[in-house]
Amino acid sequence: MSNFAIMADGTCDLTKELAEKYGIIIVPGHLVFPGNNEMRAFLDWNTVPRDEFYADLKKRPDEYSTSPANVEEFAEAMEGPASEGKDIVLMTISSSMSGAYNFALQAKNVITAKYNVKITVIDSMRFGPGFGLMAIHASLQRDRGKSVEEVAAWVEENKNRFHQAGWLDDLSFVAKKGRLTHAKAFFGALAGVKPIGEFDYNGMTTVIGKAKGAKKAYAALLSYIEGTIEDPQDQVIFIAQTNRLPQAEEYKKLIEERLHPKAVYIKDVYPSCGINVGPGLMAAYYVGKPISKDLSFEKELLNKYLEAKE
Repeated sequence: MSNFAIMADGTCDLTKELAEKYGIIIVPGHLVFPGNNEMRAFLDWNTVPRDEFYADLKKRPDEYSTSPANVEEFAEAMEGPASEGKDIVLMTISSSMSGAYNFALQAKNVITAKYNVKITVIDSMRFGPGFGLMAIHASLQRDRGKSVEEVAAWVEENKNRFHQAGWLDDLSFVAKKGRLTHAKAFFGALAGVKPIGEFDYNGMTTVIGKAKGAKKAYAALLSYIEGTIEDPQDQVIFIAQTNRLPQAEEYKKLIEERLHPKAVYIKDVYPSCGINVGPGLMAAYYVGKPISKDLSFEKELLNKYLEAKE
């Protein structure tokens, strides 16, 4: 393994086990729970059980909030590897959603003034499991012997190839939290309708189509993934879910049968992202073709499958 550190903020949703496996240092942000109870982000359900958390979040979403690590906290996290003479690649949640990127840039200046190390801060333009998958790919590039400059360049060149393919049951929640674009036509919990979202060119999620019922949604999504993924047999695919485990398990089975990837893992979305996503997410994350600037290709492709007769 090359002698440099890969870091990511806590919105990458990587568990302690995955972070340790891939040698990724996590910089947690902050969570505020009802009663103004603030804590650093946690990546397990020991503090609050998952079902209890999402049930309460649905009842009183305005009493939950998140904030990124501040400049001092980013600098403190960077100082560990920097004090050992290690260069750093640090990735943050999409700057369209958070100030983490700017805070990390300021922290970089603090640390590089103190230590003779190279620090590259990258706006992932992603969040949650899509961001986490990107951090893992950066680690795999490092394992292949790539230099710190080569890994940073690879992430910058390929970050727009990390896709999201799934649905959100209630778009009003995410739109209110500022995590969704162009959703006005789909506001609210529409009975039987599955709004399907994809990452957009600006690091947000945009609705690119809607399916009537889960059966139609699964069929269209599988074809959409098949039309946008590259080398599925070599890929690890994440499926994120926020209180939609049965649907995620069905999706996993269908993806394995259709695409035969190296592995498919169902991942919880922890509070650092879950507070802003809410209950009702069920989506796959994978590497594929570059996403078009206006999502025109992706919309056309998905809607071709949505309009197909069963």
